[in-house]
Formats: sequence, structure tokens, C-alpha cells
Amino acid sequence: MTDTFIEIIQFIKNPTAEKDPNTNFNYRLSKFGQVFAISLISSFALAILIGILVLSNLVSIEQHAMKDIMDSYSMPFVFFLAVVLAPILEESIFRAPLTLFKKQPSFKIALYTATLLFGFMHITNYEISLRILLFSPILVAPQIFLGFYLGFVRVRFGLLWAMALHACFNGLLMSFDFF
Repeated sequence: MTDTFIEIIQFIKNPTAEKDPNTNFNYRLSKFGQVFAISLISSFALAILIGILVLSNLVSIEQHAMKDIMDSYSMPFVFFLAVVLAPILEESIFRAPLTLFKKQPSFKIALYTATLLFGFMHITNYEISLRILLFSPILVAPQIFLGFYLGFVRVRFGLLWAMALHACFNGLLMSFDFF
């Protein structure tokens, strides 16, 4: 997993649109699992930072959009939205076009732009206030990092793998919320 982590860090620092030449399914599944584990670890670490902001009364997450959605709709419907619909739509919008930008520096600009747009789109999950906007880089940091992981998987293995990673990530988080 250390090698995969280093590979992701190198990708974030200097992204390229290079596919992974190893097309073996077991290899890809193993790498996918490692990226999934890395994404969960980093998200939980960043959630601690967000928790500190909340405990310090610097931001309030009482009016989080997911809470409202979960209160308004059935569990299976919310699960479908988060685990099926959101990954398909968001990956189609933010990661599918990445392979149109094969050369540097356009690929690097496209990846960074798509990742930041993906992350900051999630600020709408909060009730917007000055404090939320000021702390927005921290509040959406988990989604920004996830955007990089999804971009990495999308470029290396393809769009369906990115959709699957997004679905697994959302599915696990939704499972925590439900149980």
C-alpha cells in the first residue's frame, strides 16, 4: 500500500494521463482496494480536523444537506442516490473529460480544475454562511482528496473503475450513517 500511496502523491504533484499498462484484473482490483483504503484513511483524518472546527464552535453542521435528505426520503432511495446516481453523474461530469487533455500542461490544469470544482461543489451540503465560506477549504478537503484519488483511478484504469471507487466510498459512508 505504501507504493500506491507514493504513486498517488507523485500523481498529485505531477499528474499525467498515463494508463497503467498492467491490465490484469486481479492487479487492478488489488490496486483499487489500496486506493480505497487510502481514501478512507485520509477522509477520516480530515474528518477529525472538521470535528475540531465543530467542537470549537467555529462552524455548525446542524443544517447539513445529507441530514435533511435522510430525514425526507427512505433509506433505500437515499442509498440509491449516493451510491448509484451520484457516482455516475459526478464521474461523468468531473472525471470523464480528463482523457481529452492528454498533454501537459493542459492535463494538469484539467485535473486540478476538475478536482477543485468537485470538492467545492460539496460546500452546498452546508448552510452557507461567512464562517462556512472561510472554512470551506477544510470542510471540502475530504472531497478534494477524493477527487484526486478518483482522477488517479480514472486515468490509470478507466471511468468505470472511478465510478466503482466513488460508489464504494459513498456506500461505506452511507452504511455508517444508516447504522
